[in-house]
Amino acid sequence: MKDDIRKQTCIVIRKNGKYLVSRKVTCFELRWSESRNDAWRTRDRAAAADVARKTGGIMVLFNPIVQQEMVI
Repeated sequence: MKDDIRKQTCIVIRKNGKYLVSRKVTCFELRWSESRNDAWRTRDRAAAADVARKTGGIMVLFNPIVQQEMVI
């Protein structure tokens, strides 16, 4: 059970209290949401670091099952 919860942990990008959802392909505009559950998720730390650097956001570990987050 505990292993299943750990496997759900991911990295999301937060900036100014909002979470990165996606990027519009046509105009390269970023979409942000106030909900962590809508956020783009990855387990690839290098990819998350690259996106955080490009967007000016910070990387946050997020577990949607227990709704906990921790800045990394």
